Amino acid sequence: MARDLTDERPLETVDDLVAWIAQGEKPATSWRIGTEHEKFPFYKDGFRPVPYEGGKGIKALLEGMQGLLGWEPIMDAGRVIGLVGPTGQGAISLEPGGQFELSGAPLETLFQTCAEGNAHLMQLNEIAEPLGIGFLGLGASPKWTLSETPRMPKSRYDIMTAYMPTVGTQGLDMMYRTCTIQVNLDFSSETDMRRKMQVSLKLQPLATALFANSPFTDGRPNGMLSWRGDIWRDVDNARGGMLPFAYAPEFGYADYVEWALDVPMYFVLRAGRYHETHVTFRQFMAGALKDAVPDGRPNLGDWVNHLGTLFPDVRLKRYLEMRGADGGPWRRICALPAFWVGLLYDEAALDASEQLVRDWTVEDVAALRSDVPRLALNAEIRGRTLRDIAREALAISRSGLAARGRKNKAGYDETGFLNPLNEVVARGTTSAEEMLNAYHTRWGGSIEPAFLEYAY
Repeated sequence: MARDLTDERPLETVDDLVAWIAQGEKPATSWRIGTEHEKFPFYKDGFRPVPYEGGKGIKALLEGMQGLLGWEPIMDAGRVIGLVGPTGQGAISLEPGGQFELSGAPLETLFQTCAEGNAHLMQLNEIAEPLGIGFLGLGASPKWTLSETPRMPKSRYDIMTAYMPTVGTQGLDMMYRTCTIQVNLDFSSETDMRRKMQVSLKLQPLATALFANSPFTDGRPNGMLSWRGDIWRDVDNARGGMLPFAYAPEFGYADYVEWALDVPMYFVLRAGRYHETHVTFRQFMAGALKDAVPDGRPNLGDWVNHLGTLFPDVRLKRYLEMRGADGGPWRRICALPAFWVGLLYDEAALDASEQLVRDWTVEDVAALRSDVPRLALNAEIRGRTLRDIAREALAISRSGLAARGRKNKAGYDETGFLNPLNEVVARGTTSAEEMLNAYHTRWGGSIEPAFLEYAY
């Protein structure tokens, strides 16, 4: 999320919460693609992390981007912590360890999505090059320890940093040392949301496998192909995970709301100030903060901000967020939305996707989710390897993209954006496995070449 919302419209009933999500419904002609991607800034001299302060720090980078783009600064306690473009052009934000994120605009085609990502990286490098800063496209920070990793001056992150160790073992690593690519997709009705949610929850481990790209921690192999995927298994299981209740045949908006109501909040935002609180939203609505914070009754901004602090594998707001993939090289920025758009935005492809996973139970997916960080495409579900399933899923996605019929000026359709994933499946090895092979051979036991070969 680029910035937390202030919206003082009061909330009176649970129906208000359900209605806000339902208002996200759009006809298929209005469906859009919103892509987010994060990357690690580093100094090219010595591959060191980039702090916030200083003439060549993150703050200077943001100020340079503001001057180049003319975007509005997002401020927190007098510090710039992001930028937002006019008229829905997207936003730039900082993750806790300085990970630089573009939250892209809602766009109609994958060609527009890819052009947006390319333009952002060109603009960013224009500002970063004189500062000696590069950007690394991996799913996890490969070299710096947690104590060496900078901390961004964002108030909500101070609250989360204190809270995370009380609810899981890997929350701080998630916050400070991981990067992702994410795509946000629309739905037309509650039924359409249910179908897309259930298919994408089951296939999220496949996305983790295809995009596995985080085999190093603290300068050495960590025993995983997607360390980031493993981290998410114990961050805060009260607010994350695979949502078993969403597998129910009649799952709907109200079920998600009922779950979200019982997740502890991080904060409420009043007059630009964050007030830490860990009561559940249900307790908040019952008056738990009435006298504890200014204007202590819940409003719409509180609800929207709370939904943005939930971390399931697929997150529901007024759209669906696909959250399973590691960050990666620039071609992956286009490949992830292509994969999910092909599966979910064409009716025949969605039917075929449902058929592909129709027999998968919650227990099956839970076991797969546990195996994928170590095994990636070699993990199995119901007697089939993910590599075999990936072939079928990519064929479905390809058919869905072809059926969409969106073409560029040269007459090519969107199916070409799947090529990086087709290559992974064809060779049977992920980016993580390719890096590990290089580490043990031509990299000579050093991870520093990753800063050259996987930089944007």
